[in-house]
Amino acid sequence: MIPFNKVYTTGKEIHYISEAIANGKLSGNGPFTLLCQNFFEKKYGILKALLTSSATDALEMCAILANIQNSDEVILPSYTFVSTALPFLRQGAKLVFADSYPDNPNIDVNAIEGLITTKTKAIVVVHYAGISCDMDAIMDLATRYNLIVIEDAAQAIDCYYTNKNGIKKALGTIGHLAAFSFHETKNIIAGEGGLIAINDEKFIKRSEIIWQKGTNRAEFFRGETNKYGWVDIGSSFLPSELIAAFLWAQLECLDTIQDKRKLIWNTYNNLFLDKKIKNLQLPNVPGFASHNAHTFFIVTKDIEHRNRLIGQLKDAGYSAVFHYLSLHASDYFSEKHDGRNLPNSDRFTNCLLRLPLFYDLDIQHISQIVDHCI
Repeated sequence: MIPFNKVYTTGKEIHYISEAIANGKLSGNGPFTLLCQNFFEKKYGILKALLTSSATDALEMCAILANIQNSDEVILPSYTFVSTALPFLRQGAKLVFADSYPDNPNIDVNAIEGLITTKTKAIVVVHYAGISCDMDAIMDLATRYNLIVIEDAAQAIDCYYTNKNGIKKALGTIGHLAAFSFHETKNIIAGEGGLIAINDEKFIKRSEIIWQKGTNRAEFFRGETNKYGWVDIGSSFLPSELIAAFLWAQLECLDTIQDKRKLIWNTYNNLFLDKKIKNLQLPNVPGFASHNAHTFFIVTKDIEHRNRLIGQLKDAGYSAVFHYLSLHASDYFSEKHDGRNLPNSDRFTNCLLRLPLFYDLDIQHISQIVDHCI
């Protein structure tokens, strides 16, 4: 069976893990942590990058930094993973779900303004499959209504958005705060792991305190204070040096990994276009967006069509999987939802199918997968 995902390692992971052990610094915020954080700051222009144990943890930090409270409302897409929603719900916010575009799983910008009230505190956007949301429109809304924008860039490492002035910016650097994931299903991995990107100076100092269990420990070790103690809320968000060491081996090979994944993505896309299959919708990449080949998905005409394709591919030895179940219709949240219909989100729930995509996937297999989708 050809799996949906297969972990790729560069060959240096064990070497760097051994080096971390030899350094005698395993608990986090050591040399490999700093290497990874500096990589993101220098390559993408993030003001402050902090490794976390997961993207969920990074979003937890975002919710705390945004000072989300019981009386606040947060607008976010329904078609996303539960980690996008949980941190804000746990802070006491009311979740206000927005629909996707008809031809794109990303949040429909045209649906956002009608959801804004005097209680709205933040907009959380998800760059699905590494394809950018319309960030000019979203940031304009945030400016007009004095809202915080948080980018869930879990799938969007090394992706870019070209703004209305023709300036290309990395995803995760446009909103006030952002979160990345290094889960084993992502392009760049550490097994588990994440990163919070702070793009507004006013959040930088507090981010380190929250990251370090609510203490000013980071300031102490930089010699900026003669003692450290408990000064704010926080948690143990930072990962161990072993995770950072593994991640560093991946980041060193980012361009190689991305190039191969893009080759696979483009092969899928070109083969489907050549087949001119009328009952399948291919990924729509807007002119303002790039993509990082995180996933290649197709959208079927209905759930029966999708189930049939999953079965056909399985019989041929290929694993294809569906993705998110709309959060507004979930067992946990459906009774809390305000009753609005979100038809596009529900359509992607029923019809979106993700095809195998990993570094070692053979081009010959891609052709066979496409043939079995006809």
